[in-house]
Amino acid sequence: MAERDGLRRSALGRTARLASIPVGFAGRTTIGVGKRLVGRPAAAVLTEVQMRTADQIFRVLGELKGGAMKFGQALSIFESALPDELIGPYRATLVKLQDAAPPMPVRLLHQVLREEWGEQWRERFASFDDAPVASASIGQVHRAVWADGREVAVKVQYPGAGAALRSDIKQLSRLARAFTVIAPGLDIKPLLAEIEARVVEELDYSLEAAAQQVFATEFADDPDFVVPAVVDHTERILVTTWMESVSSLAQVITDGSTEQRDHYGAHYARFLVSGPSRTGLLHADPHPGNFRVLADGRLGVVDFGAVARLPDGLPRPMGELLRRAVDDDWAAVHAGLREEGFLLPKVEFSPEAIADYLGPFLDSAREPEFTFDRAWLRSQATRVATPTPENLATAFKLNLPPHYMLIHRVWVGGLGVLCQLEATVPFRRFLEEYLPGFADPGDA
Repeated sequence: MAERDGLRRSALGRTARLASIPVGFAGRTTIGVGKRLVGRPAAAVLTEVQMRTADQIFRVLGELKGGAMKFGQALSIFESALPDELIGPYRATLVKLQDAAPPMPVRLLHQVLREEWGEQWRERFASFDDAPVASASIGQVHRAVWADGREVAVKVQYPGAGAALRSDIKQLSRLARAFTVIAPGLDIKPLLAEIEARVVEELDYSLEAAAQQVFATEFADDPDFVVPAVVDHTERILVTTWMESVSSLAQVITDGSTEQRDHYGAHYARFLVSGPSRTGLLHADPHPGNFRVLADGRLGVVDFGAVARLPDGLPRPMGELLRRAVDDDWAAVHAGLREEGFLLPKVEFSPEAIADYLGPFLDSAREPEFTFDRAWLRSQATRVATPTPENLATAFKLNLPPHYMLIHRVWVGGLGVLCQLEATVPFRRFLEEYLPGFADPGDA
């Protein structure tokens, strides 16, 4: 009974803290109106309100972890598409969400280790550091030395992570409109639905261990990438070889040089595009905190809890459609979209309308090198979001088949990260090398 009451109090506390976000914003907005009435410039007041709201959002989402933290990390990827006057005041806060979260108490850490390995859990290690080196949405990572002398990273799942994830998603769905303070125009509910769909898989570290080992084996001798090998695991603990990194892609976004942005941006893009053809799996959590900068210039990759299983690589029709679009064969694109289920049988749609709507998105696939930046992504987001009859008609007629849902999320998220990096990348070459059907499209 006491345990149930404790869990109930915990759930009520999480709900109250999430609810404090829109309540706090409403209160600050009211105060802001008052300041403007007594002579403070509207722009200055708005910036102050945004900054305080951003600080509260990070604190609440970060402390709650679970679905709230995962939502914040996913949301941070899309900041590149938003107008600078709206997103500028809390860009640093959103980037911070990509790379860190407050740790759990040592008492709870030891509780999980005992529950998974028993009272003698320390015998598995020569040493174990109780202070986490990284924190994420459903677990945190500790540095340790395995009993055989290997340096290892130990990811430990937060107690009650599953219940927290489900509770957060339900509450955040109710509060979706309040998050327009961060992302005006962004439809939050599909993002939350996608996160919820991945909850079960990500909570089982055994599944993550299997996926990570596939990547570790394939990339073992790669000159550009490092994926730590799996040492041991349970459903709530994952032990991998230690990978020494100097920073993350999130920090390159914040203060990297042009050379670093281009170098690691190209590595990031190539990893996401090449993974399915090399492993039969798509790394499906593209936020920058999962990509580590190594001192020798390689890119380390962690967190394989979310993957799409693609045994034949990315779908060949995807590459064929993209190549035909690049070649401006929009009649063939129209037919292919219909065949793949992007256009439902009774939907009427002209090739010219498809060209007008999708064509500008293909800039990165047309040139040998393309510079991704916030201005380009913002212009595309503004173009398709502008409520003209043509855009609205196009948006409502396009359908996203279920087997493309996760691929779409990863590509959109990856595009957002590349624009945050403002990296110049030979993206077309990666498509030609790794996307089936792009270099050699079949007959129309």
